[in-house]
Amino acid sequence: MSKPTPNQRRGRANGSAAARLEAMARNIVDMAQRKQDPAIGIPIRALSNVAFNEKTRHVEMGDAKQSRSLFNYGQAKRFMQSMLVASKCKELIDRGKTASIRQIYYLAKHTIKGTSEKTFDDQAESDPIIEDIEVAIDSLREELHVFASNRGNLAGPVTLVDAGNTLDCTAMGSAGYAVPSICEPDVIQFKKCRAKFILHVEKDTVWRRFHEDRFWDKHQCIVSHGGGQPARGMRRLLRRMHDELKLPVFVLLDNDPWGYYIYSVIKHGSINLAYESRRMAIPDAVFLGVSAFDYERCGMSDDVKIELDPADIKRCKQIAEYPWFAEKKPWQKEIKKLLANGFKMEVEAMISKDLEYLTGEYVPMKLKDRKQWLD
Repeated sequence: MSKPTPNQRRGRANGSAAARLEAMARNIVDMAQRKQDPAIGIPIRALSNVAFNEKTRHVEMGDAKQSRSLFNYGQAKRFMQSMLVASKCKELIDRGKTASIRQIYYLAKHTIKGTSEKTFDDQAESDPIIEDIEVAIDSLREELHVFASNRGNLAGPVTLVDAGNTLDCTAMGSAGYAVPSICEPDVIQFKKCRAKFILHVEKDTVWRRFHEDRFWDKHQCIVSHGGGQPARGMRRLLRRMHDELKLPVFVLLDNDPWGYYIYSVIKHGSINLAYESRRMAIPDAVFLGVSAFDYERCGMSDDVKIELDPADIKRCKQIAEYPWFAEKKPWQKEIKKLLANGFKMEVEAMISKDLEYLTGEYVPMKLKDRKQWLD
């Protein structure tokens, strides 16, 4: 018997997702056979159905659902689209293949026989359907073999097995290891790790500074970036390394509302993806900086100041009211300081002191002084 390919192994490993798709289909068939209106329940993905669980420290989706039925004139097309996308996901799992969200759109798009009606007019219709299927059967998109574009890289003393290939992340060249969209255990396994912690930075440009300076070698850590707000694959891999390798996660982000928000998403999950927080959020993640207090603390010059605009001020006030920030005095103090300063700073601002100040002095100082950490 020939050795199974990584894709074939992946297909068998995701039996639970396939079983849930089958169960949904059987339920619809049963309703039809009982002469009931075939329907599926889709959890509502809106702020009104999202809450912060103080025990798990995750943003979680509530129990509210909306019914999508075949015999409802306003829902019939969406019902058809949902069944069509679900069938394509089941086909991917059975064949041991993966497809991008764009490819799912083309796989499912066709003109309905005997009509001029198309199943999908554009991808803006199919993308939300994929999320509907995720929440309806409580499975990750990646477990359905659907992936998005890769975004994010890492480097450091960890050896991975990716789709059967063993990769030493200290020897991946100047670009490091490109984190894939699907990071589930059947695709990526951890073979060896000497890292003591993970430092996640916001942007590729900052990550390159740390990589070129071999920060990961000097401090025995993994340095990663998400190209802004990290994609699902990066968040999932960070969570897995935190859980399975027992690595603390520190984040280094711009001193602005967007940086605060990215930290919030990494730590507690996002409102839009609340249904995946338990598999992506890292409640123990720590914010190292950049802090609004660092302008004075580090003796920065006026040249690094970027004036806050009205949208920044409004967003700061919104973030201050998030339940997971509202009761934390250090975070309230941080946000008030940013507003009082009247300006924001990028991580790159630290390089204005010296090219190696960020990696040689600033971050080591932050790692050493726990009083500067924001939780």
